[in-house]
Amino acid sequence: MATAVQKITLSSSRDIPFNKLVLSQANVRRVKAGVSIEELAESIARRGLIQSLHVRPVLDDEGQETGMFEVPAGGRRYRALEMLAKQKRLNKTTPVPCVVSAADTAILIDEVSLAENIERAPLHPLDQYRAFQAMRDKGMTEEDIAAAFFVEVNIVKQRLRLASVSPALLDIYAEDGMELKHLMAFSVSNDHARQEQVWEAIRNSWQKEPYHIRRMLTETTVRASDKRAVFVGVDAYEASGGIVMRDLFESDDGGWLQDVGLLNRLVSEKLTTIADEIATHGWKWVEAAVSIPYGVTHGLREIKGVPLDITAEEQATRDALQEELDRLTAEYEDADELPDEVDARLGEIEAAIDALDNRPVRYDPEEVAIAGVFVSIDADGSLSVDRGYVRPEDERPVEVADETVPEDDIDPETGEIRTPAIHHAVITIGGQPVQSEEEDEQNGLKPLPERLVIELTAHRTLALRDALANNPQVALTMLLHKLASDTFRHTAPTGCLEASVRHLYLSGQSQEMKASQSARSENDRHERWGDHVPADDQALWDWLEQLDDGTRLDLLAHCVSFGINALFERPNPHAASGISRHGLDVRLAQADRLAVATGLDMVAAGWKPTVGNYLGRVTKGRILEAVREGAGERAAQLIGHLKKGDMAKEAERLLADTGWLPEPLRVTDACDEPADQAGDGDALPAFLSGDIDEEQLSAAEEEDEAAMIAAE
Repeated sequence: MATAVQKITLSSSRDIPFNKLVLSQANVRRVKAGVSIEELAESIARRGLIQSLHVRPVLDDEGQETGMFEVPAGGRRYRALEMLAKQKRLNKTTPVPCVVSAADTAILIDEVSLAENIERAPLHPLDQYRAFQAMRDKGMTEEDIAAAFFVEVNIVKQRLRLASVSPALLDIYAEDGMELKHLMAFSVSNDHARQEQVWEAIRNSWQKEPYHIRRMLTETTVRASDKRAVFVGVDAYEASGGIVMRDLFESDDGGWLQDVGLLNRLVSEKLTTIADEIATHGWKWVEAAVSIPYGVTHGLREIKGVPLDITAEEQATRDALQEELDRLTAEYEDADELPDEVDARLGEIEAAIDALDNRPVRYDPEEVAIAGVFVSIDADGSLSVDRGYVRPEDERPVEVADETVPEDDIDPETGEIRTPAIHHAVITIGGQPVQSEEEDEQNGLKPLPERLVIELTAHRTLALRDALANNPQVALTMLLHKLASDTFRHTAPTGCLEASVRHLYLSGQSQEMKASQSARSENDRHERWGDHVPADDQALWDWLEQLDDGTRLDLLAHCVSFGINALFERPNPHAASGISRHGLDVRLAQADRLAVATGLDMVAAGWKPTVGNYLGRVTKGRILEAVREGAGERAAQLIGHLKKGDMAKEAERLLADTGWLPEPLRVTDACDEPADQAGDGDALPAFLSGDIDEEQLSAAEEEDEAAMIAAE
């Protein structure tokens, strides 16, 4: 006969007035954790008591029930009810749902309290995300949800964003197939198909870092910090229907703009509008582009304008700003750190003063009619407008003025004729005026024979050489006169001194070079000197004579610097044109020697390896070599499996603060000029011995891929 299974009897439940309940001393929860008592009290006030208390009768010394009940399980709920009662939001006699266990049970009260706390199963995070989503779908706002669960609105936004990830990926996360950090990375994009595509690409790879996922999801987008996005403005982009992808879990610098075509169209439209407005001021041409190549102004004449005088109102504003700046500076002079509001105010004052000091410029209308403007976007997204450049083909005829030209047709500063005039040209040979045939007939004199003029001027040249060699101060003045003329007066004739510095123009280079520290320093220095160098030949000589020796040497160094040429050129083995192998060796050795002498540090000068200036233009082997040298073997191994584009981007990140430089930018140990060597005339430097063109580079990349697959 089968033995009957004893049935389990559950404790009964009933409502007990709150003032008949006391907290059991056997309750195991001693340390505060989780939701605070205050938040739990507000939850009970909003939703009622969701879970009953577990209680036992309190016995007296004789073992009889006293009518009071102790609470071993549900202590936090009891404290929350107690807080509500103290706040008079709950009557002390309010019935409280309780499960009452027998006082004589063999189960210790401590066991009941412990089991109630450790046997509860925590909610899976995904269940919370989906619950938030369900509440929003049923009409609750994000603010309502945040208030109901006593969290910040941003936390609700984050949970809802996680719930919006592809359902397929959510199922994988629910089964512990990916970590929360991966799910957070996938939430950057709303494209479920792309999310799943990226997961398939990395699911069996060890490279599952969140930054790698984010980069793959945003590789066809433009960062909100990109100068085009800053120039147009994210608000304008969104107002035109553009979508901005945001990362709610990490700093994203404003996110990513998804519609690159729309962004480029808005940039083009805004530049066109600005260019049209500038053109209304009479400029002959306006060239607008996102980036203007470095050196684009080579060969163009820059016209000078006159800054407009500051108005009385503007001067009063500037004085008030300067006074406030001086006061704040003095007040916080000894402070280790400025308060945020003071620091912000100082920045506003300095910006306002700079805006007032940067005066608008007035140009000569006649010059404006033949000059143009370059409009572009600076690296920080601000508008860059470079006004006043005259192309050679737009120059008006310039002739030397004489007494037969009306005074109104002569430039009062330069003496140049800017309008056509009928006059006799003044011809000079060897610095001496030559009469025209008409004048010769009138005077009855014939010009000297050409051969004689050559011989005479040769004697004069020899005498001038000797005189100059015996007068160093005049020689220095003469040299500076020539160099300054070549540097600042591009149309100046050769004159009687053949010494010169051939200005090496680095035209056609990248926008990065234009924004470099070296370019800005050179431009600023040139503008400072240009403000003082006279345009007239005699005035320039007089000005140079008055300079002290230190100032002369400064100007000399500036002028000579324009002739420095450390560029590599492929040697011409025939040396009929271009540069010879030996000539290139001498050039590079002298460049190294000059770098040592000047203490040149390309890292301090602002050069860093990027995809654009190096890493994206070399083979994968070169990229790995760079990472290996700059960041270590382990870092190189981490990116060795990546495709060329991804490898270059990762290498840029890894090398960002390492100070690594490619060989052409390093200073070699031996800086002596090489001696002439026979043979090996076509040899290239070590870093170019394997130099290849674009087609060979593509083939080399394919070989790299094949070798990588074979190695795996």
